[in-house]
Amino acid sequence: MAPGGLPYFDPEYESLSIRINPPRVSVDNHSCGECTLVKVDSVNKPGILLEVVQILADLDLIITKAYISSDGGWFMDVFHVTDQQGNKITDKMTIDYIEKALGPKGHTSDESKTWPAKRVGVHSMGDYTAIELVGRDRPGLLSEISAVIANLKFNVAAAEVWTHNTKIACVVYLNDDTTAGGVDDPTRLSAMEEQLKNILRVCGDDDKVAHTNFSMGLTHIDRRLHQMLFAEMDYEGKGLRDEADCAAFLELKISVDRCLEKGYSVVTVRCRDRPKLMFDIVCTLTDMKYVVFHATISSDTPYATQEYYIRHADGTPVNTEGEEERVVRCIKAAILRRVSEGLSLELCGKDRIGLLSEVTRVLRENGLSVSRAGVTTVGEQAVNIFYVRDASGSGNPVDMKTIERLRKEVGQTMMLNVKKPPSTLTSTSKRPQPTNKTSFSFGSLLERFLP
Repeated sequence: MAPGGLPYFDPEYESLSIRINPPRVSVDNHSCGECTLVKVDSVNKPGILLEVVQILADLDLIITKAYISSDGGWFMDVFHVTDQQGNKITDKMTIDYIEKALGPKGHTSDESKTWPAKRVGVHSMGDYTAIELVGRDRPGLLSEISAVIANLKFNVAAAEVWTHNTKIACVVYLNDDTTAGGVDDPTRLSAMEEQLKNILRVCGDDDKVAHTNFSMGLTHIDRRLHQMLFAEMDYEGKGLRDEADCAAFLELKISVDRCLEKGYSVVTVRCRDRPKLMFDIVCTLTDMKYVVFHATISSDTPYATQEYYIRHADGTPVNTEGEEERVVRCIKAAILRRVSEGLSLELCGKDRIGLLSEVTRVLRENGLSVSRAGVTTVGEQAVNIFYVRDASGSGNPVDMKTIERLRKEVGQTMMLNVKKPPSTLTSTSKRPQPTNKTSFSFGSLLERFLP
């Protein structure tokens, strides 16, 4: 038993424990009139809370309440969940998936295998090749990255892009249209890496020159993006207008207190609720090497309150004011990375090589900066979602005349759907809810990529 009550696990012991005491999972639609209860009882192991929350988040379920207890050798939790419309989960396929994913056969992932955070990385995954990029953001950067990929005749099957505090993290899945498989031409791969490094390189700062990594591994894409930005210390940004506006709108309050009699540190987060809020917080605590022993989550629309009782893996609480401040900054960054002000543009059309490059070029030429993006393909159809704002950095809302020009340029071959907030975050009138929902889940998408 490790200090603080968390058992050590090796693969053989974990496998034996699961066979002797398999996880018990139930999806209960009878105990509560307003939501579905997902109950999990399992042998405790490092990272199990994140695994469970990650599966619920991938299904786009809304967690309205949760009670977590994992002190000692057993993990017990109850989640009150609804779908995006606030209804119970009644779809049999979804229920079966939850029971299977959280049951004995689902506890086979190894979250300890992660890709080191490098500015450019290439990894093969079956019929797809994954590229990771992280660095300093600037207007038009996504367009430049897309142009390099298109010029080398690679097709973007899926991508996710986050920006926060002048940093950008991007994961792109490519295939080779000529072979209908992964990219296996070392010459083209080398050329792509070198060109992408040049794009991300900061002149006169040798410490920021891009590096390349070929390590193999698989990490959930949202967690990977958190890890990449965390490694770039995006949480250290101070005094940035966009972050201050978003935090003020969310009414974000984070505190770390000491529970001396029990030996815990208590992290309390209160803010306006949004999808995947719990996932983002648990992901960050896990990657900061903290263990969540107990937690209580509640949502009283439109606000959420989340309380986590944590210790280090060695059983010690957060000990210094400096560490407490770092925890607050890191959780704040994790919450704000997924929040995007401005317009949401959804473009749908037939997929082809160079499509992402064309669309991002049009956005750049019309003075729009991409703060977050999600790209996927469904059959032959491409679905691209961009969160955009005025590239000037003035904080002004996007001129709708710009959107009309954009619609004319892409409307001949693609359907463009624009979601406009009622006002901007900097307005003194009632502020809008920052957009954060996309129409697809990368957790489900990745299942198609893997054998």
